Amino acid sequence: MDLEEASGVAKKTIADFERGARSPHNRTLVDICAAITGAGVDFTNGGEPGVKLKR
Repeated sequence: MDLEEASGVAKKTIADFERGARSPHNRTLVDICAAITGAGVDFTNGGEPGVKLKR
């Protein structure tokens, strides 16, 4: 998956977040999260904290 293409967030912006050079806006986090969950990743909570692939 190409996160830049799937989320509409520029590659440089994503890289800046990853290295802590800037903090994302809420809308950007929503876009990135939607792209990741759209690719089949499930963010879990409660009894199974973490992430896993959707079945």
